[in-house]
Order: sequence, then structure tokens, then C-alpha cells
Amino acid sequence: MDFASLLLAIYQFLGPTVVVIIVIAILVIPSAIKVVKEYERGVVFRLGRLVGVRGPGLIYLIPYIEQMVKVDLRVVTMDVARQETMTRDNVPVTVDAVIYFQVLNPADAIVKVENFSRATALIAQTTLRSIVGQVELDSILAERDEVNQRLQTVIDEQTEPWGIKVNAVEVRDVALPEGMRRAMARQAETERERRAKVINAEGEFQAAEKLSQAASIIGATPAALQLRFLQTLSEIASENNSTTIFPLPIELIEPFLRRSAPPQ
Repeated sequence: MDFASLLLAIYQFLGPTVVVIIVIAILVIPSAIKVVKEYERGVVFRLGRLVGVRGPGLIYLIPYIEQMVKVDLRVVTMDVARQETMTRDNVPVTVDAVIYFQVLNPADAIVKVENFSRATALIAQTTLRSIVGQVELDSILAERDEVNQRLQTVIDEQTEPWGIKVNAVEVRDVALPEGMRRAMARQAETERERRAKVINAEGEFQAAEKLSQAASIIGATPAALQLRFLQTLSEIASENNSTTIFPLPIELIEPFLRRSAPPQ
């Protein structure tokens, strides 16, 4: 049995009044009762005039007099399109970012801006170009947290009248020209070589300083020089099995020479 046959049967048994009431109820109830989820709010207009924000839960509207626009209050993750710009030190870069925002005031988000998502995206794009143009390339690469904070502050100030809260902005990728990447690679390699030479020079300086201290001690104690000489001989003998010829220090035989000398 189709819907028309059902109405005809009801008309025959209950009369035209009941049929009219049923038809009106079928047409009116869907537009009068709305369900708003926990993460949503309903902005209600009565004859075009804002009357308030309702929800969550079951919402009753005056049919054909009140209309409701649902607004999602969850955090929205939006990609900011790649932007080509020049840094403060005249380096061409291509940057992109991601922005996290949410609606805090549903009424303002609907009434004060036509499409708050698109408006926020465009504001993010223009602000990204502006901020990148105000900083140098080294700051973008090494101080990205500070750049992100500046982006978040500026975008949040501009979207606040729309009831939008910008929670965070993150610069994801900074694309450099091929020539600039090669130059930065050469610079990094040169810096590593410079540091290696400085470390080597510091090591030589410390070694020379220690040798100078050792020479001072040995010079003050001649016996220490003889002990060091004998220790060196012992090390040579233990490491090499071949015959080793070394000069005999005159200090070792000087006492014997004095004894054998004729008295004067």
C-alpha cells in the first residue's frame, strides 16, 4: 500500500480533518525538530533576525519562521597553501604551513563573516607571506618556533572579531633554490673544517704547554732526565727485536772518567 492509498483509507475512516492534520504534521515536524550534537551549536534566526545560539540536544523551531545554521566547535586543521616570497635578506623561498583553529563564538562566525573557514585560510596565507618577508633566512631555519608564534599572534588578532580562536600555526616546509642549497652546504662544510682546525690548534697548544711544564721539571732535576732516558730505552727494547744503537749520555760515564783521571 502506497502513501496515497494510506491517506485515502484514513480519509474514509477518520474524515478529512484528521487527514489534513496528519499531512501538516508530516510537513512541519522535520523542519520544527532538530538534533544538535555535543560538538555543535545551532545559530537560530527568526525571520532573518538572530535570536541566539542553541544546543546541544533536541532543538524546537517555529516552522518556516525560524531557521538554524549548525556550527562545528571542534579544532579544525587546515593546510595553508604554498607561498612564494622573499626573505628580509632577499632570498627567494617557498613556504607552507598548517593552522589549527576553532570557533569560540558561533554567532559571530556566522553573522560577521561570510565563510569563516575560507576567510581564515586567506588571512593565514597573506600573514605567512608578510612574516616571512620580515625575517632573514637563518631565522626561519633556526628560530622556527619564534616565527610560528608570530604567525599565531597576528592571525589570531585578525580572526578574533569573527569568533575564531587560532590555537597554533606551524611552518612545515621551507623550499630553497638549488643554488642556495649548494651554497649553504659549502658554508656548513667550511664551518666544520674551521672548527676542526680550531680544535686541532687547541690540542697542539695544550700539548706544547704540558711539554714546557715537563721540560721545566726535568731541567730542575737532572736525575729525572736520566730516568726518562732509561724508560725510553726500555720501551724501544720491548717493541723492537732488532739491534738498537743509541748514544750513551756523557753524564753516565762522567764519574768513571773523574776516577781514572791522574791526580794533579
